[in-house]
Amino acid sequence: MTVPRYTVTCTRNERVAEGVHELRFQKPERFTFRPGQFVLLEVPLVDAPQDIQTRAFSIASILSESELIFAMKLKPGGRASRWITEILTSGTTVTMMGPFGFFFVNCETKREYLFIATSTGIAPFRSQIHLLLSEGEHRRVDLVFGAREEEDLFWIEEFKNLTKRHENFFLHLALSQPSPAWKGHRGRVQTLVPLIAKNLLEKDVYICGNPDMTGEVKTLCLSEWGIPKENVHVEAYL
Repeated sequence: MTVPRYTVTCTRNERVAEGVHELRFQKPERFTFRPGQFVLLEVPLVDAPQDIQTRAFSIASILSESELIFAMKLKPGGRASRWITEILTSGTTVTMMGPFGFFFVNCETKREYLFIATSTGIAPFRSQIHLLLSEGEHRRVDLVFGAREEEDLFWIEEFKNLTKRHENFFLHLALSQPSPAWKGHRGRVQTLVPLIAKNLLEKDVYICGNPDMTGEVKTLCLSEWGIPKENVHVEAYL
């Protein structure tokens, strides 16, 4: 099967948190995707532009949006990080392939939804949560978003606004190394989940973030929390 390829134009490259950039591209006219999927962008080596490799980016866009939105966590000296900070600007054209992946939300479940993310692992959840709420989902939807410090959080106001518009959506923040002024939960997402979800057996759990977190939370789900394997869905970022 031929993989669809598109030439897309960057419309925004903005730092939205410590070491995190939000990237926006014009969405091609014929491009379609399901929330939870990702694309591959061709990323040139800054010092040798003819050297091109692909990097995966989860789609954070709402289906109705005219732009494709991504969130990228920078890694010092990394190929994609240097490209984003030194080359990619509004007007830059990029080759994109996809969409790929099967990290879909089960809209037919009878259980409640629990989304657990760290850093840019929140990207596919933005798309999925908007999908659920826009279609009139009435079951409880919890989003647990973990980071190190306050400066590492992003898109928070958008999710807070969703909590005001939808009485069944709840946002929970966990910081592992917050400032003394932080009034919220202190600790990792692993320690917050049992405090806000007393009925874990009634949840469909979606986990996205770094492999250490996703691996540990998956183990907790299957062993300590007793959640059936078929109700636990994981996407790990390298």
